[in-house]
Amino acid sequence: MKRIVTLSFVLLAFTKLSANDDFCGMHNTAFLAGESITYTVYYSVAGIYVNAGTAIFSNTLDKINGAPVYHVVGQGKSNPNYDWIFKVRDKYESYFDTSTLQPLKFIRNISEGGFKQTDNVTFNKQINTAITTAGVYAVPSCIQDVLSSIYYARNIDYDSYKVDDKIPFDMFLDNQVYHLYLRYLGKEVVKTKYGRFNAIKFKPLLVKGTIFKGGEQMVVWVTDDPNHIPVRIESPIIVGSIKADMMHFSNLRYPLSSLINTN
Repeated sequence: MKRIVTLSFVLLAFTKLSANDDFCGMHNTAFLAGESITYTVYYSVAGIYVNAGTAIFSNTLDKINGAPVYHVVGQGKSNPNYDWIFKVRDKYESYFDTSTLQPLKFIRNISEGGFKQTDNVTFNKQINTAITTAGVYAVPSCIQDVLSSIYYARNIDYDSYKVDDKIPFDMFLDNQVYHLYLRYLGKEVVKTKYGRFNAIKFKPLLVKGTIFKGGEQMVVWVTDDPNHIPVRIESPIIVGSIKADMMHFSNLRYPLSSLINTN
């Protein structure tokens, strides 16, 4: 189970739409402060899935330099039954502008087995830089971080795209700018552990790493309603595969009208 929960949690954040310059300054119509969404992460070898851990995303209102911001917290942890193998307690935070949905600050605190790391990023939107403990980095004008990209993407009008369209986006993580995209695959009904949903489907371009092979191997489904929340993610990895299902939610902005029935 080593690093599966951690990678799955980060994956939930990595694989959402961000935006290219065409979408800078988009206004929020998809979510409210106070929203919370919980996912169960499963790991499989030889077709048998086990409950590997959970990921929780919550959103509140805060202030930076007197200006209102959304404060999103994402927390991932391993199932206590597997803590003796590899204990994970990760926390990610993003502060982004309520008007433009552009990130101002990103914090990462991870504890994975015996490894611990803390990162702090401050975005200067006036001169398009990201300031970290390692230095100052030039970034595109419409850069997103791991968490802000999720909430920014939920405001995109998916109906304006055609099947097989590529949607580019830029993300800053680990002192690097990643130029990625997702491929829109249309709409379909998806069955999850929570229930059956009318969903929007896409494949993101992944960066090759020690666990993920890179390329368009992952599939993501988000609700085909104004909330646009991810309800399932599936991906093969070097050994086995993972999936994450939305299992709990509260304080959505709109009724979950995409839900066909619960299990």
